[in-house]
Amino acid sequence: MNTHAKILIVDDERVALKNLEHVMKKEGYEVTATQSGQNAINLLEEMSFDVVLTDLKMEKVDGFQVLKRCRDAHPDTEVIMITGFATLESAVEAMKHGAFYYIAKPFKLDDVRKVVAEAVHKVALKKENRNLREQLESYQGKVKIITQDPGMQRLLDVARQVAPVDTNVLISGESGTGKELFARFIHLHSRRAAGPFFAINCGAFNEELLTNELFGHEKGAFTGAAVAKKGLIEMASEGTLFLDEITEMPTSMQVKLLRVIQEREILRLGGTEAVKVNVRFVAATNRDIQETVKSGAFRQDLYFRLNVVSLRIPPLAERKDDIPLLSYYFLRKYATLMKRPVTEINEDVISLLMNYDFPGNVRELENIVERGVALSNSKTVELGHLPDDLKELNIKTFRKKEGRIPSLEEQELAYIRWVLNEVAGNRTLASQILGIDRVSLWRKLKKFGLAAD
Repeated sequence: MNTHAKILIVDDERVALKNLEHVMKKEGYEVTATQSGQNAINLLEEMSFDVVLTDLKMEKVDGFQVLKRCRDAHPDTEVIMITGFATLESAVEAMKHGAFYYIAKPFKLDDVRKVVAEAVHKVALKKENRNLREQLESYQGKVKIITQDPGMQRLLDVARQVAPVDTNVLISGESGTGKELFARFIHLHSRRAAGPFFAINCGAFNEELLTNELFGHEKGAFTGAAVAKKGLIEMASEGTLFLDEITEMPTSMQVKLLRVIQEREILRLGGTEAVKVNVRFVAATNRDIQETVKSGAFRQDLYFRLNVVSLRIPPLAERKDDIPLLSYYFLRKYATLMKRPVTEINEDVISLLMNYDFPGNVRELENIVERGVALSNSKTVELGHLPDDLKELNIKTFRKKEGRIPSLEEQELAYIRWVLNEVAGNRTLASQILGIDRVSLWRKLKKFGLAAD
């Protein structure tokens, strides 16, 4: 219940007015009461209320006039009509004019409490949805990175610090961690914020198409080039160009990009005159770029040019405290976009998500929550709304540790530890789950130095 909700009560019968005022105050609402319909209209001119309870039949200014003025001045306010002269016609008329509910005298106070609580809840939902819509609209073209993880907070601090300096930045991290989001964050906190931001996935094009996308071409440069076209580097001048999956760029293209960074100019395909550009480069990769440099697949000189400042975005599995926070952020986002009354996530769902390693990272979590909102027929996302493979999850995903893939022995040890933990150390039950006998389990535990645990 929203105990801070503001209620206006209008009734020209003093006893009825005092009774309602007393009951509503006991419910914790902030109550204003008046015996005059005209005074109620004056109050509505001066302030807003969440709910108005008004008598229908009053001298000079009746409940319909109060209802009309309230609808005009405060569309989100809900109006409850109360009358001792209940007729079907007046009830239909009240509802037609937008009344939330129609109560006939004599009424039960419990019924009034319930109706008022429902009206207050509806108003609260409308306010929350409006705020969310405004928030989503305010972030069009902007960036919001949702986190409470200390490591992520430090990364954001570094990003804010380097954003105005105009150096190139290299972002690393698994797919779905939000590398482009960080690139946009840097752009919008830089002196180039008013300039353009362009993004390109270097692994999505073959060498010929990537050259054309980045450098553009002159008219007649090749068959079908009927007009000249600017490339993304030229279009991003005075702004930022985000080069995603930079390690997928062909070596010959790396040479051309290195020259652009050094000379600050480009040559369009088929062109003879260099075009000056002023671009900040932010690059990203989901691979170990140092390994690609060692293997010769990525130029060392280009690596040094791009890696002036490096940011590593941790996988979601390394910042699990963000899972509930992000889940509710995505819930509100998609409930607003889909216009669904979904406001809660079942605790069992949160628990399952907290125990999942999210190989697809934040992007996967967003998809799961979006699906849950779409499938929910109530105000809550339940376990039944999750993907089947996630609901049937029995073991955790094993991820890279310290930049390397764990060995089979390490995975076996981690799995045995996990099973033992799940069965509270019961080795008989653990051996049954593992599909081995107790003696074999004991030998494995001895091998790993866990026999005495």
